[in-house]
Amino acid sequence: MGTVETVSLMGGSAARQIYGQDAVPEQFACNYGLNPLYRDVFEGSALRVAGVGPEGEVRLVELPAHPFYVATLFLPQVRSSPDEPHPLIMAYLRAAGLGS
Repeated sequence: MGTVETVSLMGGSAARQIYGQDAVPEQFACNYGLNPLYRDVFEGSALRVAGVGPEGEVRLVELPAHPFYVATLFLPQVRSSPDEPHPLIMAYLRAAGLGS
């Protein structure tokens, strides 16, 4: 299903802290994304670009002022299993007070 793409995580982002890595492979099921013409407007908002694809395209955003607001264009659930849950899913559960 879809393609695997390397997502580079921005320094200081919650995503980078959650993964503990600079870049991660993730599964994509579509080619949708943020229109690059609006990236400056987006970056002037409260949302922060937290991960980009190989060509610098936005792949992951977060809202730093929120306890857990991470939005992805990839599918964390595809790489998740009961034995090896995806780092973003575990971080979400911890933020909700449900994970260890």
